[in-house]
Amino acid sequence: MPGDPGLVREAQGWLRRLASERRLSPKTVEAYARDLRQFLAFLVGHLGETPGAVGIVALKPVDLRAFLASRRAEGVESRTLMRQLAALRSFARHLSQEGYGPASAFAAIRGPRLPKTLPRPMSPAAALAMLDTGTRAGSEREAWILARDAAVLALLYGAGLRISEALGLARRDAPTGDVDAVTVTGKGAKTRSVPVIPPIRRLIEDYLAICPYGLAPDGPLFVGAKGGPLSPRIVQLATAELRGALGLPETATPHALRHSFATHLLGRGGDLRAIQELLGHASLSTTQMYTKVDAARLIAAYDAAHPRAGRA
Repeated sequence: MPGDPGLVREAQGWLRRLASERRLSPKTVEAYARDLRQFLAFLVGHLGETPGAVGIVALKPVDLRAFLASRRAEGVESRTLMRQLAALRSFARHLSQEGYGPASAFAAIRGPRLPKTLPRPMSPAAALAMLDTGTRAGSEREAWILARDAAVLALLYGAGLRISEALGLARRDAPTGDVDAVTVTGKGAKTRSVPVIPPIRRLIEDYLAICPYGLAPDGPLFVGAKGGPLSPRIVQLATAELRGALGLPETATPHALRHSFATHLLGRGGDLRAIQELLGHASLSTTQMYTKVDAARLIAAYDAAHPRAGRA
């Protein structure tokens, strides 16, 4: 990591604090570390010298704007820039707490505006087709791999899990037989219990019945072709293959299945608070975006079907 030895030590201490005290997920800590490395590498060229802790807290807003502008010129999107700014603010607070002085520039700078976009759920028929191993019947993949992919996607659509939550399940956590719920670890290392309906349990049982590997109780429930932990990238590639087979748009991603879970529940009269619990959202306002999705769907149906739609 660029920077003088003292700054590198502070960065290492900050990352340890994020993991132990803040209990951020390993992926978030890794992303924050990458953000800081990119920022420090930029400062070497921007300032003409290796930055130190005192130099970091003494930065001006113009220095931060220059960094954000350079990242924007490289094609980095607003959401990533917001995360990078959050990481840098966190590190600046750490330096201030360690006695290097107030880092006022980090609090003064405003992040980029995020475009207001609604999640794009799939239709129930399309979501269910993605869980059908017959959809990829012509694939050269082995039968157990097709069954594995169907089971993973079923947890995303049928239980509203994030892909990281599904792939983080251990073999002993598998909801099979009479076990009708699964405990998952979500963002911020928070756990929640999610019900798993019989059709999903059957897909998981089908996968386990033909999986060629002996899965250790403490090992991953879902494994790759060589028996190691299954990569999210493999699930994304399987979804892309399904999109092609079903003629679905690029928005039909693994995370869209989670969006579809929430939207379809809400459309069938599901309680917003209950959906918040199922999704593991910390704030109800995050879950409320699905009310806008459902309203948008109703308006689209009205515009398409009503004889007076679009007329003066």
